[in-house]
Amino acid sequence: MVAYTVDATSGALTPVPAGSSLTGAKPRVVAVDPSGLYAYVANFDGGTISTYAVNATTGVLTGSGTGTVLAGTNPVSIAIEPTGKFAYVANAGSGNISIYSITAGALAPIAGSPVTTTIGPVAVNIDPAGKFVYVVSQGVGVSAYAIATATGALTPVAGSPFTAGNGPYAMAIHPTGNYAYVANPGSNDISSFAVNTTTGALASLGATTPAGNGPFSIAIDPTGKFAYAVNVNGHNLSAYSINASSGALTALAVSPVVATGISPRSVSVDPSGRYVYVANYGDSANPTSVSAFAIDGTTGALTALPGAPIAAGNRPTSVVTSR
Repeated sequence: MVAYTVDATSGALTPVPAGSSLTGAKPRVVAVDPSGLYAYVANFDGGTISTYAVNATTGVLTGSGTGTVLAGTNPVSIAIEPTGKFAYVANAGSGNISIYSITAGALAPIAGSPVTTTIGPVAVNIDPAGKFVYVVSQGVGVSAYAIATATGALTPVAGSPFTAGNGPYAMAIHPTGNYAYVANPGSNDISSFAVNTTTGALASLGATTPAGNGPFSIAIDPTGKFAYAVNVNGHNLSAYSINASSGALTALAVSPVVATGISPRSVSVDPSGRYVYVANYGDSANPTSVSAFAIDGTTGALTALPGAPIAAGNRPTSVVTSR
C-alpha cells in the first residue's frame, strides 16, 4: 500500500517518505475511519484485515500489516459507520458480512458475526446517519440491514434485497442520505434510488442512467451536487450532476466523459470536494497510476492536475482520501 500527501492548494499528490506499507495477500480495498487516525485493508487472498495507525501530520502508516484480524473468504469491501464504533466487511467468497467493534483502532468480531447475506457480496456501504448497511451483490441487487446502535448487529430491512441493474458492483450514498446510486458494469448503467431514512428501504427512481463501458466504482462529492463513475473497460470516467430535489442524475453538459489511466478500478472525492482521484490498475503494456483532477465547483467538470497521472504501486484497486 502506498500513501500520498495532498497539497491543499493544488491537489497534487506526493508520495509519503517511508509511506509504503506491507499488507496481507492480495490487498483489495482500503478504508479510513472517520477520525482519520486508522486505516484498514482487506486482503482478498489472505481472508484478513490489516490494521494501521495513521500519523495525522505525515500520513505515515504504522502497524504489522500482516492481517491481524480474520475475515471471511475473499474480503472485498470495508465500511466504517460514522461514529467509528463498528466496521463491516463484505466477504465475496463466503457470502457473508463480518462485523467488528472498534476500540482505539483495534477490530474485534462482535457476537453473531459473520452474518450470511446474498451470494457474492462485492460492496458494503453505510448511510450518513449510521442507521443502515447496504450490501451490493452481483446478480442479486442490494440487501439492506438496520444497525443496532449499541451492538452493531444487523437486522434485514423489509423488502430487501432491492433490484439494481445487471451485475451491480459498487454503490454510493448521497450526503443527505436521501438517495443512493449503484454502478452496474453488466448493463453499463447506474441505478438510482430514493432512500427511506426511517426504514432504510430503497425505491427506484425509474430508468437507469447510461454510463460508460463497465462502471466499476462511483463516488459523490461532499456537497451532493456531482457524481463520478469510473468505467473499467472504457478507461474513462463519467460525470453527472445530481438534482437536489429528485436525486436524478444528468450527464454534465461540459466534459461528461474524461479519460483516465488504463483499467480504472476506484474513484474517490477528497473531503474538501475540490479534487477527484482514480486508481488505475493498468495492464501488461501500460503502467499503474493514480489520475488526479480538479472539480469545477459550479459545473462539476474535471480538469487533469499538472503532473497527473502519477506512478502508483503494483496494480492498485482502491483509492481513498482523508483529512
